[in-house]
Amino acid sequence: MTLGATSSLVESLQDTRKRDENLQRLTSDFDGLTAEWVAKGETTEQEARSFVDTLLQQMAGTPASNATVTTTATPVTTTALQTELKTLTQEIINLREEIEKLPKTSN
Repeated sequence: MTLGATSSLVESLQDTRKRDENLQRLTSDFDGLTAEWVAKGETTEQEARSFVDTLLQQMAGTPASNATVTTTATPVTTTALQTELKTLTQEIINLREEIEKLPKTSN
């Protein structure tokens, strides 16, 4: 849910209409909004994992055999970019672990 909420927040910051819509939904349809965030978070995580896997496979020189998302990517050649990619990947993993530790609610 956190990843989906973050993604929605970024979209809201870029689009004032979307921001107003989300703010209104926070007060009127929070359960629906959280369900949307969960779905968006799962999709974002799957796309990010697929993208990272594809990049790593390209760097290793092996073809992507089970990629579910088609992307156009060039190999990462700078150390700074590789470091940033690893940092972002670790942040996604940490967020996922935090989400899994949250108590499940029946709301």
